Amino acid sequence: MNCRHCGAELILPFIDLGSAPPSNAYLSEEALRAPEKWYPLRVLACTECWLVQTEDYAHCSELFSAEYAYYSSFSTTWLQHAERYVEAMSQRFGLGETSLVVEVASNDGYLLQYVKARGIPCLGIEPTTGTAHAARNKGIDVIEEFFGAKLARRLFAAGQSADLTVANNVLAHVPNINDFVAGFALLLKPNGVATFEFPHLLKLVQENQFDTIYHEHFSYLSLTALLRIFDRNGLVIFDVEELTTHGGSLRIYAQRSDTGMRETSERVSQLSGAEVEAGILTTDFYTSFQTKADQIKNDFLSFLIEAKKHSKTVAAYGAAAKGNTLMNYAGIRPDLVLFVVDRNPAKQGKCLPGSRIPIVDETHLQMVKPDYVVLLPWNLRDEIIEQLAYIRQWGGKFVTAVPRMVCEC
Repeated sequence: MNCRHCGAELILPFIDLGSAPPSNAYLSEEALRAPEKWYPLRVLACTECWLVQTEDYAHCSELFSAEYAYYSSFSTTWLQHAERYVEAMSQRFGLGETSLVVEVASNDGYLLQYVKARGIPCLGIEPTTGTAHAARNKGIDVIEEFFGAKLARRLFAAGQSADLTVANNVLAHVPNINDFVAGFALLLKPNGVATFEFPHLLKLVQENQFDTIYHEHFSYLSLTALLRIFDRNGLVIFDVEELTTHGGSLRIYAQRSDTGMRETSERVSQLSGAEVEAGILTTDFYTSFQTKADQIKNDFLSFLIEAKKHSKTVAAYGAAAKGNTLMNYAGIRPDLVLFVVDRNPAKQGKCLPGSRIPIVDETHLQMVKPDYVVLLPWNLRDEIIEQLAYIRQWGGKFVTAVPRMVCEC
């Protein structure tokens, strides 16, 4: 396989998680009677541009189908993050009623609803039918397509150039990263700004966050790699912020390299230097990650087996993609985790892909009263513990497996 960005041959292994079905391919009752598609889940690093990427096995249309069931608005924490972002960007870049904000991967309108509420014209681009429909129900215009240079040219020709483009947690999801990034350079007005948020590769490695690896994530991103990718595709990064979301993310700010006039913040060179100091340009940084993931898997599996030996019941909370990576790599089935609770009605009544653990609503916790509740979206730990604090009334305890095994005592 060759690098998706620079075309160099990929020879440096990062991690091999065996095989798994797509993490968001939740199983209906009918699907449970049919075979599942499993794909190898192997990740490599490019030693030329340092882009970390999965091997190609599944087409993006299989991973982001009409049944795609991730809805951003079910997380209160994420909604608050989106509202703060809109307020900050509106003030920093002077957005108003003559501006245009375009969000790529706008999902269910979780962010653009706050743009619309400020009277700022906006447009969503979202390829998955269910989430696009949810956004339209909020009065948001949505183009139901995958984004790239072709769509950007069409929007530009229609007079829909953007003052601000937003791309939260989508940059890692695109197979053709060059075409995707080039689309933003084509869509921006001469002095427009593009922001991107994504989990930071440095945090992924330092915090053992192997469960953020799944087929829908084609790339795992560092500032080091993106400086090169953006430069090649008509954008220049002029600022960067470190965020706490998703276990440690970056928000990068970019402008057109031909017309952008904003000065580059010192934070860009500072963070780039921090990545180099951490070893991101060395092979050792990548080759040590497999051992860390295996330790997490083994610790989690040992906990579940011990719980079963002592007749303790275990449930999980949050039918998140990261939870599916953990469950399938560890080989967990309903004999060890009875069910997983999720607030999203589109997931309830289905089963997790691979592990086939039933997805239920929250009333099941109160009926079954499990001894342990495993928090699969560990990045939302505080929000979930506050929501489910009542499990302590029957002696229930919270458990997280990533970034390390922790059981509330």
